[in-house]
Amino acid sequence: MNKTIPTISDYLISRLQAFGVRHVFGVPGDYALGFFQELERSDLQLINTCDEQGAGFAADAYARIHGLGVVCITYCVGGLKVTNSTAQAYAENSPVVVISGAPGLRERIKNPLLHHKVKSFDTQSKIFEELTVASTVLNNPETARREIDRVFNAALRYKRPVYIELPRDMIKLPCPPTHAPIIAPEHSDPYALQEALQDAQDMINQATQPVIIAGVELHRFGLQDALVQLIEKTRIPFAATLLSKSIVSELNPHYLGIYEGAMGQPNVQKYVEESDCLILLGAFMTDINLGIFTAHLDQHLSISSTSEKTSLRYHTYEGVYLSDFLDGLLEAGLQRRPVVSHPHPEPPIPFEPKNRDITIQQLFRRLNSFVDDNTVVIADPGDAMFAAADMLIHSRTQFLAPAYYTSLGFAVPASIGVQLANPELRPLVLVGDGAFQMTGMELSTAARFRLSPIVIVLNNCGYGTERPMLDGEFNDIPFWHFNFLPQFFGAGQGFEIHTETQFEEALQLAQETTDRFCILDVHLDPHDISPALQRLTTTLGKRVQASAAEIKE
Repeated sequence: MNKTIPTISDYLISRLQAFGVRHVFGVPGDYALGFFQELERSDLQLINTCDEQGAGFAADAYARIHGLGVVCITYCVGGLKVTNSTAQAYAENSPVVVISGAPGLRERIKNPLLHHKVKSFDTQSKIFEELTVASTVLNNPETARREIDRVFNAALRYKRPVYIELPRDMIKLPCPPTHAPIIAPEHSDPYALQEALQDAQDMINQATQPVIIAGVELHRFGLQDALVQLIEKTRIPFAATLLSKSIVSELNPHYLGIYEGAMGQPNVQKYVEESDCLILLGAFMTDINLGIFTAHLDQHLSISSTSEKTSLRYHTYEGVYLSDFLDGLLEAGLQRRPVVSHPHPEPPIPFEPKNRDITIQQLFRRLNSFVDDNTVVIADPGDAMFAAADMLIHSRTQFLAPAYYTSLGFAVPASIGVQLANPELRPLVLVGDGAFQMTGMELSTAARFRLSPIVIVLNNCGYGTERPMLDGEFNDIPFWHFNFLPQFFGAGQGFEIHTETQFEEALQLAQETTDRFCILDVHLDPHDISPALQRLTTTLGKRVQASAAEIKE
C-alpha cells in the first residue's frame, strides 16, 4: 500500500518536532498564512508576539535553554525585522531556525512589483546568507527534504542560526523521499589532536597556577558535565566570562568568579592574569568579555580550544575541535593538584532595608539573596548586565545576557522564550528603562500565555551606561509610568519604588505572585552606576589620562 507523501510543510514541521521543538514564535503575514495554518493544525504551539523582533529574541532565548528555537515571519516586512535578533544569534552561537513566507513562484513571473518586495525577489534570502550558517529557498519539491535536512544539520553542528524561505505556493506540494546527504559528526584530525593533547598536557603539568576560562561554547555544545569532570579530576580553578556566566553552578568550590578585565572583581582579575597557564575552553575573547580590552592575557601562556580550532601558545591546530579536545584532556595524564587558596565569589551580603532612596548597589545586594535554584536571571545590556555580573547564580544556564552582541531590548521577550522552554524556571528580568521602551510591550504576550516573569525596570531617565562615556540630551528618553502597564494590559501587577523598604515589600509580593507577571518600576538617580561600571570607567579614565600625559611629553 502506498503511503501518502508528506507535503513540504508536513516534513518541515515533522523535523522541528523530531528535534524536540514545542513552540514557534512569530507574527503572521499574508505570504506566511498558509504555513501558519499548518502550524496551528500541528502539535506545535504558536506564540504570536507583538513584533517580529520580540519573536526573534524569544526564539533565541528558547534555543539557549532548549537547544533549538524557531521564529516564523512573513516576507521582508517581517523577515527584515528579525535580522537583528538573527545577527545576535549568529554572533553568540544560538541555533535559531528562521522560517519566512515568500511570494509564490508563479507570482514572480515577469518580475511584478508585489507588496513587501524591496529590490528583487531574492533580496531577503541574500541578506540572510550573511547572517546564518546555512540557508535555503524551498523552490523545488524534489529537493525540499534534502535542503531541510541540510540546514538543520548545520544549525546543530555549528550552533548558529539557519534560514528557510518557503514560497506560499510550495507549502502543500508533496515532497518525495530523497537520498538525504549523510552528515557524519565532524571529528578532529587524530594526529593533530594527539599532538595538541600532548603539548597541552606538558604545559598544564609544568604550570604552578593554571586557570580554566570556561566559555559559552561549553554550554552551546552541552559540554558542562565534561567541564565539571575535568575540574574535579585536576582541581584546577575556573572562571567564566560574562557571556558564559552560569556555565555551571557558581557554588562550585573551584569557581573563581567572572573574569572580565578591569570590570570584574580585582582579586579575580589578579589571579587569572598571574596564571602561568590559561586554558580557554570555548571562550570568545570579545571586548565585553575582556572588560573593553582592559584584560591582560598572555598568548604565550595560553591554550585555547573552540568548536572551530585549537591553539597552544602561537601554534594553531586546524581540525582539532573543542569536544574532542576536552574529551582528550579527561583521558590525559593531568596531575591532580593540591587544594590551593584562590578567590571565591563573596556570599550575598544581608540586605537590611531602610527608608532611604534605593541605589543600584543596594538593589543588586537584595537581588543576590533573592535568586534561588528556580530563578533564571535575564539581563539586558547596560548596567543591568554589568551589575548582574556580581550576582551568585545557583544552577547552570540560569543567567542569560547578550554579552557580546549587546542588543538592547533582549530581556523582556527573552523571558517568554525561557519560561516556555522550561516552565520550572521563573524569569527575573533586569532591564533599563531605555531598553524596556524598545520591546517591553511583549509583557502583553507574557500575559496572554499566562507567564509570570518578575521584571525590574532600572528607571534612571535614559541611557545610564552611556552617560559616563559622553553625556548629552541624546541620552534622555520619554518618561513612562511603567508600574501602570498592568492596568493598560488588564493583567499583571505593578509597583512603583523609590526606597529600599518599598523595594523589599514589592519583591516579596512579586515572589508570592506566581500566576501573573510583576513589574517593579525602580526609580534611580540618573548618575548612579554599579560598582562594576565604576571599576571599568575608573580604569578607562586612567588610560585616557596616561595617553594625554604621553602626548604632552
